[in-house]
Amino acid sequence: MHIPDGFLDPWVAGLFWLGSGTVIGIALKRARGDLGDERTPLLGVVAAGIFAAQMLNWPIPGGTSAHFVGGAFAGILLGPYLGVLAMTAVVTIQALVFGDGGIIALGANLFTMAVVDVLVGYVLFRMLRGIHENGAAFIAGWLAITISALVVGVGIGVSSAFAYELSVTIPIMVVGHALLGLIEGTITAAVYGYVTSARPDLVLGRFEGETLSPEVDL
Repeated sequence: MHIPDGFLDPWVAGLFWLGSGTVIGIALKRARGDLGDERTPLLGVVAAGIFAAQMLNWPIPGGTSAHFVGGAFAGILLGPYLGVLAMTAVVTIQALVFGDGGIIALGANLFTMAVVDVLVGYVLFRMLRGIHENGAAFIAGWLAITISALVVGVGIGVSSAFAYELSVTIPIMVVGHALLGLIEGTITAAVYGYVTSARPDLVLGRFEGETLSPEVDL
């Protein structure tokens, strides 16, 4: 999922930087209202856990690499704004310290993992939660990473700097991550189930008076 430098045309990388920068800036502003509630101590814990899990990855042909992302879980547990910020910290540190993903391509990696994965996972969970909470967490984890992979496939597929076109990048990225997504969805549901059992007061949507609207006010 981490795109190295040299895979994206400058204009594609620039669009990703614009998109991720806009959403992260909004998240910084909106998250100020969340910093005083019970989820705040979880920010570092969730980010550290996801950081460790993301370090385990493997290459897939015609794309970049596949690994656990965790953005959907961050969005489910922390909410969309703190979730975006947690994933932004994870992806940025990986690029700057460990060389996992390029610097020029950092905007794209932030957009796919810190924006798309978090927001799609959050919205799906909130939409389906009333039917079955753990099932909603599974679907959110599975589909969010699949859609994120689709965005990666499009980004590298439209770039002339990359060796393969959309007809190759999209199927490889989507199929590979849809299969991985089954594992990600299972882990997301399992960890969510554990947290709801151990500390239900920390789960978004269980606070007194909080609504279950799937909308994200950007």
